[in-house]
Amino acid sequence: MNLPLKFARRYLASKRSTNAINIITGIAVFGVSIGTAALVLVLSVFNGFEDLITGMYGNFNPDLKIIPAKGKNFPADSVMLSNIRSTEGVAFAAQTVEEVAFFSYKDNQEVGILKGVDSSYNKVAKMDSSIWNGRFQLEDGKVKMAVLGIGMHNKLGININDPFTPIAVYMPKRQETGPLENQFRERFTYPAGAFVIQQDFDNQYVITSIEFARDLLGFDDETSAIELKVKPGASTPVVKQALKTLMGESFIVKDRYEQEEAFFRLMKMEKWLSFAIVSLMMLMVAFNIVGALWMIVLEKQKDIAILKSMGALDNMVRNIFLAEGLLLCGLGVVVGFIIAIVVVILQKTVGIITIPGDFIIEAYPISTRFFDFLVVALTVMFIGLLASLPPAMRAKRVPTLMREE
Repeated sequence: MNLPLKFARRYLASKRSTNAINIITGIAVFGVSIGTAALVLVLSVFNGFEDLITGMYGNFNPDLKIIPAKGKNFPADSVMLSNIRSTEGVAFAAQTVEEVAFFSYKDNQEVGILKGVDSSYNKVAKMDSSIWNGRFQLEDGKVKMAVLGIGMHNKLGININDPFTPIAVYMPKRQETGPLENQFRERFTYPAGAFVIQQDFDNQYVITSIEFARDLLGFDDETSAIELKVKPGASTPVVKQALKTLMGESFIVKDRYEQEEAFFRLMKMEKWLSFAIVSLMMLMVAFNIVGALWMIVLEKQKDIAILKSMGALDNMVRNIFLAEGLLLCGLGVVVGFIIAIVVVILQKTVGIITIPGDFIIEAYPISTRFFDFLVVALTVMFIGLLASLPPAMRAKRVPTLMREE
């Protein structure tokens, strides 16, 4: 331990000549503690929402998704599918077809997204766990079934228990038609269930078998995407790179983050913007540190003069009070971390802060990450260092000999 830090520890623990200095120092440490806890909790709440939404998307978005680099659809033959499924780390692969369609049920009409999936899709997306009503079933013998998002279910007024009323699905014909011909293909499917995942999906998607979607679109073996489930324990980035090498530049392989990249970027921007705002509030708290250290410098002027007369350099005196400020901040950071951890535990177990209104969860989700603690500690210590500079420079200017009045 170097000499300035030893003096700083001594000054931190020593008694003050006046009680006011103790009070000001205590207020400074308390302010740093509350600010530190606030920074940790702000980041933890955003982490909680990110984990929650990622989990919700995880029931619909696959681990990896292969799409064409140009266009919307591509032919997927058996050789391509076999090569993809045999790639190390790939557990399941499902073909999907997506297109905007017009839906009609009784007297209700709505535009949405028709998504045709093959028999492996439920293993890739875990749709069973998201079913709100009914069941995830796309075929019943020769009868074509559909599973709708809860938003589409409500807009169309679907009655899952009515086995006799079908959903009519309309799609524009791809080939040119005469002026008197019907411009749309029409097919019928029966509602089997409704799912709840995330509002964007719930309000748009209707899932059917890929055969139904291809028949409606007039496709043969065209596919919009190949969705993949990665084996447990396998590295998703490694599998992604292997698939990119296999598929070449004509295809794009996206992981879950890239499938919703715009949304997650916005969330991260909001997270760090909130962090920056709370950090600016910490600058206000830093004035308490300036005041506390300034009072300590004034109290220790005689000690400083003695140190200088014994050979202490100006920079050493400056470093003593810089270390003093960092110790005050460090104490505040430790106490703040303890406060934040206690609040996180209470929020997870009891739910002390609830979410008003009709939301899918009752209390704010919260999740801590080691990186956030590191960022908060570095930020607070940097602010403490800046706050320590004025008093430290004042201590540096204390003369060697003091005149006694």
